[in-house]
Amino acid sequence: MKNYSIIPACQVRTLTNLSFRKILLISCFVFIAVASRSQTVNGVDYSHLSGVYHTFDMAGDDVFGQRFPSENFTYVDDVTGTTDNALTTSRHNNSKMYQTHPQWTADGKYVVITSDRTSTREKRDRQAYAISMDNFEIVQITTGDRGSNLHLGWHKNSAYLFRGNKLVELQLEKLLEDSKNGTVGSPEDYEIVLATVPDSIHPSGLGLDANENRVFFSTRINKDTSAIYSVEFNSGKTKKALEVPFRIGHLQSNPFVTGEVMYCWETGGDSPQRMWYMTIDEDGNVTNKPIYNEDDNDWVTHEVFMGPDHILFHLMGHLDRLQTNQTGLYSLNIRTNEPEFHGQTVMGGYWHCNATPDRKWIVADTFDGKLYRINAEDNDDVVLLTQGHRKNSISPFTDEAHLHPSVSPDGKWVLINSSLFTDSDVLLLPLFPKK
Repeated sequence: MKNYSIIPACQVRTLTNLSFRKILLISCFVFIAVASRSQTVNGVDYSHLSGVYHTFDMAGDDVFGQRFPSENFTYVDDVTGTTDNALTTSRHNNSKMYQTHPQWTADGKYVVITSDRTSTREKRDRQAYAISMDNFEIVQITTGDRGSNLHLGWHKNSAYLFRGNKLVELQLEKLLEDSKNGTVGSPEDYEIVLATVPDSIHPSGLGLDANENRVFFSTRINKDTSAIYSVEFNSGKTKKALEVPFRIGHLQSNPFVTGEVMYCWETGGDSPQRMWYMTIDEDGNVTNKPIYNEDDNDWVTHEVFMGPDHILFHLMGHLDRLQTNQTGLYSLNIRTNEPEFHGQTVMGGYWHCNATPDRKWIVADTFDGKLYRINAEDNDDVVLLTQGHRKNSISPFTDEAHLHPSVSPDGKWVLINSSLFTDSDVLLLPLFPKK
């Protein structure tokens, strides 16, 4: 009972008494104003519950800065006893950011995800949303052409993205505060254009330097050649760092050390030499080298940083030919190229991984939707945290969600994707569950 469409009735041309017409018109406007402020049915005002209109029914509503009630649902895993918190439970496809990139705003107050909640039958669309770690309310933080390769700040409560060839800083702290106060402006009020990349270059992937004063990105030059560029915030200059004779896949900056980038040789499957490392010194000199030199039957995948001097990755074990070598979870000292083995599990082995910033604890998932916590110094100290998130899968090649686990910067929480409730939801659980 809101936004009553009765104005035409106030403009009936047959009314001849001007004063009466004015009184009737004013009465109608008063009635509309009151109706827009209240939703009274049978003497009960329900306007304070108007937020429930948005619950589960956000499809098609692309409104910058809008807020939605919490969808979170907590449950106890019936195998592990861990209390998991499903941050999203709507009928839409919700996904955390890729595990190579930060998931939390720099102040730790929000988790940022993407969702297809603005999609319609005519238009497929995904936007980014921030979920409060305090009350789990959801705020839409991008709109329209949301851009690509969104990367949260390491130190600032900002996000960085490409919109076409423009590198944009999204001022999240200001946006989230205005959303809370109901004073959201236009999207341009929260964006700073840091640079414009030449039209001949098509950015793909985004790595934010540890000093948060430049980004790195890759681009395809042709079928067999890729390049990495940097863009400086102060000057706006775009500089080519290197070219390589293969397709570059996942690119990530070292969060702790400036001028260091890890990237992969992407084939869509196994590659001859997966992991590569590029450094740029203060004088602009570039070095580039492979890290962890692979044997013929090594399948390296899902590398992530594990502190300033180490990375974490898997040697896949899901094929017979791969098992001629030891497979499983490894860390690598990128200064010495020395590997350390952290164990393996059954049914094809571990799949994606992440670690606490102090390198003491690792989390790794499996094809069938289990998530383990592993002591980095004791391979026998392994705890199953949660399970059931890929209920129908014993292979990576299915439509169910990839968990892509990420550990919070404070080392207390793990964020995952899950197909337990819907096709894809985002779940939060403690790294050290209370017993």
